[in-house]
Amino acid sequence: MSGATLDLWRRHLGEVPSEVLTRTDLATLILADNDLTALPPGLAGLTALRTLDVGHNALTALPSSLGSLTGMDGCLYVHDNRLERLPASLGALTRLRYLNAGENPLRELPRTLGRMAGLLELRVREAGLTRLPESIGALTRLRELHLGANRLTDLPPTLAGLRALRLLELRDNALTSLPPALAHLPRLRHLDLRGNRLTTLPPWITALPALEKLDLRWNPCEVPAGVAGELEARGCFVLT
Repeated sequence: MSGATLDLWRRHLGEVPSEVLTRTDLATLILADNDLTALPPGLAGLTALRTLDVGHNALTALPSSLGSLTGMDGCLYVHDNRLERLPASLGALTRLRYLNAGENPLRELPRTLGRMAGLLELRVREAGLTRLPESIGALTRLRELHLGANRLTDLPPTLAGLRALRLLELRDNALTSLPPALAHLPRLRHLDLRGNRLTTLPPWITALPALEKLDLRWNPCEVPAGVAGELEARGCFVLT
């Protein structure tokens, strides 16, 4: 990654220094763990930014102006803050490849999420999510989706559009069954379903062509011997 890097990790700044906003050469800006409660709208002037890390702070909101940083094609870390929502404007970050918004009291994700077509990895763990936007199915390049420790009871049928997905982590949610949408994920290798409320497994689970690891621990279901045997015979590691 070319361009300048400014690493201000854990400096106890309290606020973003004004001189940072003059660094229009920055490609990477690290402001993690600085007791920040707000971000200045002027960050939008750092148009060369490719990666921004504001994780481990006390932010209650993100400026909508972040959506104007359309050149960001690296990572955006906003995890471990106090965010109750993500601005809809983040949908304009169509080149961003990695987003971590976990450990925030979000409850839901913006409908514009599906416009972030460049995402390869999305992490939204421990965010109080009760549902996912239908638009998530438009993330056709997504390879990893981490949704552990939320409150999901179901998944949208549009998840079938995630045909590049390799890893789906749904640990510690409230799923009682697996939605048929998952049957249409031809590259899914690792399916983590630990700590849900599953009582049965659908017959299509054995038809997932790329599945290498299926983790079903801490669910009130028994895996039929034939299902486990068929999966393991073709090299899939089944944990129960």
